[in-house]
Amino acid sequence: MRPCHNDRMTARFLTLESVQEVLNISSQQAYALVRSGDLPAIQVGGRGVWRVEATELENYIARQYEASRQRASQARASDA
Repeated sequence: MRPCHNDRMTARFLTLESVQEVLNISSQQAYALVRSGDLPAIQVGGRGVWRVEATELENYIARQYEASRQRASQARASDA
């Protein structure tokens, strides 16, 4: 963990429930992202407890923004 600007520790790993809240998606969608490998995660313990590194979630969001930009650019090009 690394300190943030207010000297509190920030969480390195997020629960899938936290991922659901950040992305505003269902639990099934969060599990699907992990199972497909689109959102890298680690399994902790033996009962299917998953954790997503905060930086991996930020990387996933950045990839989705880039994919959206590319789709929009292609749509504009096909409209021209």
